[in-house]
Amino acid sequence: MNKLIAAALIALSSTVALAQVPAKDMAEAEVRRVDKDSKKVTLKHGPIKNLDMPGMTMVFQVRDPALLDKMAAGDKIRFTAEQQQGAYVVTGVEKATP
Repeated sequence: MNKLIAAALIALSSTVALAQVPAKDMAEAEVRRVDKDSKKVTLKHGPIKNLDMPGMTMVFQVRDPALLDKMAAGDKIRFTAEQQQGAYVVTGVEKATP
């Protein structure tokens, strides 16, 4: 039961966090690989302002598995990420508009 409540809270906080982030604060990326089993995604991303990170290709953790269903290799996306417990974590995703 506690795991279910924790999962619901994480999903809710991810949705709320994305709704509060202005579009200009989202980073752009191309999805290189989605690994649903290990809840990770490889992104070739531009600068991530809130993390003071330049563009590069790297692996991010994804705590909300529903986010992985929103992306596939080759997709152009906009995303938010945070540093949580020493790991870089994708917290929100949307398809990039052309």
